[in-house]
Amino acid sequence: MPRSPELSALSALSALSGLEAAVVAAVRRAQAAGRTPVVLIDGPSGAGKSSLADLLVAGWPAAGRPRLVRMDDLYPGWDGLDAGSEAVGRDLLEPLRASGAGTWQRWDWARERPAGRETVTGPDPVVVEGCGTLSRRNAALADLTVWLEADDTLRKQRALARDGETFAVEWNRWQAEFDAFAEREHPRENAMLTLDVTGADLSGGATAARSGTTVES
Repeated sequence: MPRSPELSALSALSALSGLEAAVVAAVRRAQAAGRTPVVLIDGPSGAGKSSLADLLVAGWPAAGRPRLVRMDDLYPGWDGLDAGSEAVGRDLLEPLRASGAGTWQRWDWARERPAGRETVTGPDPVVVEGCGTLSRRNAALADLTVWLEADDTLRKQRALARDGETFAVEWNRWQAEFDAFAEREHPRENAMLTLDVTGADLSGGATAARSGTTVES
């Protein structure tokens, strides 16, 4: 009998040492403190951040119904890693910590201009994934910070298979931005949990989460 997407996602998560327990503990801490639980996932391009976030949301092991925010949806263009990192802290994470409500500005990549502003409210957990999430400022506003790493050759293969020729043209430009961010902010050191996912299967049962971003509550 085929397994449900939720069971497949939970099985994949259980294979990633410490993640499931770390999420449960982080959510409990946040809820005990009366705040919205926040999980940040960072790492270089192609490390598996989006896939891991999909699995986490599909097989959520803790209380609440998680909302997912993708940094890819808010970077203001190919030179926007630093701006996106700053914006997610200023507009979403800080207000969410202070009042339980925050926003983020969607970016229209096709028209190269801002699109609608999304609202995130309420006590259900929030997961933010993407390059630039783990600045020092942002990490201080999270209940769990996760850093992913993988073999460099595999990372590039994954990223280009996912995003095609568009990213192939921009790979070096984006990698240089990320390298500068990492040198300045030391995101790996800001992580509570570091996972090498080179050999991990992150493909199972999470396709429903790919539609994206937040749900207003």
